[in-house]
Amino acid sequence: MTAAPAVKVRSVALPAEHGGWGFVLEPILLGLLVAPSLAGLLLGMALLGMFLARHPLKLVIADRKRGRRFARTGLAERFALLYCGLAAAGILGAALNGGLEILLPMALASPLMVMMLYYDFSGRSRDALPELAGPVGLAAVSSSIALAGGWPLPPALALWVLQSARAVPSVLYVRARLRLEHEKDTNRTLPLVAQVAGIAAALALRLAQVAPLLAVVPLVVLLARAWFGLFRRVPTPAKIIGFREMGYGFGTVLLIALGYAVKV
Repeated sequence: MTAAPAVKVRSVALPAEHGGWGFVLEPILLGLLVAPSLAGLLLGMALLGMFLARHPLKLVIADRKRGRRFARTGLAERFALLYCGLAAAGILGAALNGGLEILLPMALASPLMVMMLYYDFSGRSRDALPELAGPVGLAAVSSSIALAGGWPLPPALALWVLQSARAVPSVLYVRARLRLEHEKDTNRTLPLVAQVAGIAAALALRLAQVAPLLAVVPLVVLLARAWFGLFRRVPTPAKIIGFREMGYGFGTVLLIALGYAVKV
């Protein structure tokens, strides 16, 4: 009898893609930097649990569609329960600590998250719609964390807009850049237009006095990055492109947080 192949725990417990980590951690970090609180920390824990639950849930659903149980199935079920429990505990703890009203931005973003999960579990996670909906939905946690830290609603929602102004053009840029790396035709203008729109949104928030001027700076840097990456491209492995985007993302978060701290 042939022994069942050993299952690597990491392959079940953690998602394979790297890009998603940035879109999850960036809004959590931004919210906690500008408005730290216990309730905010619990919201970050909840979002992390939701993000981690996706991968084992996909494995469980795929195995059930096949009508079979593999060596990984039971392990995936246990990790899914663990992560869902972590998310539920975080939401409950945050609501008890900060009040139900802090969940409003995340509730508003829930249709985007449902859409992302629907495409995800249907095996279409690489479609443009879920790749755009997911980061925008995840960005809402920065607003909820700000509310938990005592911020009024308008400036709290401004964090969601700023994170979206970073995330949407980034997704469009990476999709276009990877097509170019594979020698495929692509629309090079759309990521630039999206980034200009993001800069305009940040400037509008500044004029409304709910965001710092410094928040515009990283978005301008990202515009320059997109132009050079699409029109003066140096061939680059996909993994390096992904890690660079994470670096740009965390740099954007730090500059935005600095802008709020020094009120510039």
